[in-house]
Amino acid sequence: MDENNLKETDEEVINVTANTTSVRADKMGYNVCSLIFGIIGLVCVWCWYISLPSSIMAIIFSVAGAHDGGRGMGIAGLVLGIIALALRLVFFGLIMIGAFIMAYNAVA
Repeated sequence: MDENNLKETDEEVINVTANTTSVRADKMGYNVCSLIFGIIGLVCVWCWYISLPSSIMAIIFSVAGAHDGGRGMGIAGLVLGIIALALRLVFFGLIMIGAFIMAYNAVA
């Protein structure tokens, strides 16, 4: 009888562990997307039409998956998204400053 109880308990533990793993894998989706979009945004920082939406999506998915599994990936995606967005804004500012300098030199 103890053997049967032990086998049933082991099966319950295995089922609970399997269910927990599958639920956690389902909840990691936002954080995985955040990390992927953050990497794309940082790698493609030279292409504004790819970098800007990817960075914004990385930040949005990171905030959406803040309390889900895989929180480290969400934080990494958030950091990469913020860095890519900041670099994009710095590059835009440098381009605008260069355009104003060129326009000023053309007039003078």
